[in-house]
Amino acid sequence: MDQLTGVTIEDIDLAAWAPQALDVQAVAFGLTPEEVAVRLHIVGRHAQQPGVIALGAMSGGRLVGFGYGMPNQREHWWSTVIEPYLVARGYGDWLDGVFAITELHVLPEYQGQGIGSRLIRTLCERSGLDRSILSAIDAETPARRLYRSLGYQDLARAVHFPATDRLYAVMGARLPLRRPGSVQTAPANSR
Repeated sequence: MDQLTGVTIEDIDLAAWAPQALDVQAVAFGLTPEEVAVRLHIVGRHAQQPGVIALGAMSGGRLVGFGYGMPNQREHWWSTVIEPYLVARGYGDWLDGVFAITELHVLPEYQGQGIGSRLIRTLCERSGLDRSILSAIDAETPARRLYRSLGYQDLARAVHFPATDRLYAVMGARLPLRRPGSVQTAPANSR
């Protein structure tokens, strides 16, 4: 347990914890009940993917944050959407041999305490891969600042996913993730 936050990072069974995880995501990301219902189905599918790693941030037995990811596969829906954007910028190889951070959310009252950083670091460390990729809302947000502080760099911006008006940025980082105060010297597109 982290002495400062009273929060532990634990392995979770993604399928079993999906309802609680979606409750966290709904609050942290502002999802409607309809969006939660759709995402519950998606999370159930993701829980069955080979190599999926799921972690929960627990405080007193309560899920206050979670993250999960998996080795990226080009045939996944997400990859098919981002592929043209990455190829256009010369980053098409970032779809292969990378760990995709699929979701990462922390309840607002627990944000800014290093929980998101602990979740993403642990996911990436356990992945066994040398690069990570994710998408985030394409705006100057605390999440994007966190990702940049860990070494993620923009691979594509103004990415449009179907069924949303929000634009996203696709970001990639070499692993291990950067520690605070260190400098990443390799450009994002290097292997």
